[in-house]
Amino acid sequence: MTDYDLDDLRSELEDFAQTKKTTARSPREERVIAGFEEIQRFVAEHGRAPQHGEDGDIFERLYAVRLDRLRKLEDCRTILEPLDHQNLLKDAPTDAPDDLDDDALLAELAGSDGASDLTELRHVRSVEEKRAAEEIANRERCEDFDLFKPLFERVAKDIESGVRVTRQIRKDAGFLKADVKSGDFFILGGQTVYVAEVGDPIRAPNGEMDARLRVIYSNGTESNLLLRSLQRALYKDETSRLVSDPGAAGPLFAGEASEEDLASGVIYVLRSQSTDPVIAGNRGILHKIGVTGGDVERRIANAAKEPTFLLAEVEIVATYELYNINRTRLENLIHRIFSPARLSIEIKDRFGAPFVPREWFLVPLNVIDDAVERIRDGSITEYRYDPAVARLVKNK
Repeated sequence: MTDYDLDDLRSELEDFAQTKKTTARSPREERVIAGFEEIQRFVAEHGRAPQHGEDGDIFERLYAVRLDRLRKLEDCRTILEPLDHQNLLKDAPTDAPDDLDDDALLAELAGSDGASDLTELRHVRSVEEKRAAEEIANRERCEDFDLFKPLFERVAKDIESGVRVTRQIRKDAGFLKADVKSGDFFILGGQTVYVAEVGDPIRAPNGEMDARLRVIYSNGTESNLLLRSLQRALYKDETSRLVSDPGAAGPLFAGEASEEDLASGVIYVLRSQSTDPVIAGNRGILHKIGVTGGDVERRIANAAKEPTFLLAEVEIVATYELYNINRTRLENLIHRIFSPARLSIEIKDRFGAPFVPREWFLVPLNVIDDAVERIRDGSITEYRYDPAVARLVKNK
């Protein structure tokens, strides 16, 4: 090998061994990459790209918005494509808003300079949107949400069945001074809100007493906002609601109502005077159970002509007044409880058409009384009717 060859070889080796210079990234590029890496971690953990949807986790929804925006910005795609080992940028962008310039959009996605949380949204539009963004930014993932999830599921079931009711929060100054207690549920911004903890009293700058709360949201997030902040948010939200406590919701079934109770109707229990052998043979335990917002006497005035009353006269054996409750949901709840004992019979109406009544049950009156009491104290969802023993038994 000649000296020339050695020189050439040395030159090539020197060129090969040279360290490539790295280009320093701007703070803007670092924010974009950091935000994208959070999305990549989500994908690695869940095996899919983040999705939109109100039922989703708040962080997943934020990641989905961020990914849409990053796909839409050409300069962001240029930065991120070499790092996109999961092929997240290849999909076409969705209908992400495009009425913000790059800097404003990146500020919304990744936070402005100095922001510590890259999931923070900083809108540049209305004051209302800014406040909403700050509220979201102050929330964080509830790490022990599994402990609270059954509570939210129970409340949703209680509201559906009528065991709990939601009441509009009174829009007066008095509410701002109302107590918020541990264990309270509210509806705020479309989310169910649970006050898990109320901290020690503290004195606010204006001299009034305040407290730090631990508030859990039904979407799996939580915040430690002040009691006064929660009250103001409830007061400003026109759709906010208070969820009643089934154990202290007031007289749902009582002879007298207080000034604040809104009459909702009457549960009535009827007994048929039909001479049909099947009906007459079970007259002592066969009852029609219904709910009406009108007068019961007027409701049964034409019973002998209506197949729902078995085309016979009926007698009223019990009534229960109810307040602040959804009549339809309550009636559905009662019928569902006693469905194992529903009367199975087909009768002909006045025109000869077959009719199957759905509100007659082979249930003793004392069991109906028991069911009403358990609806009142909120324990009815723990029970079911067992026809074999003719009483309510605890769910297994």
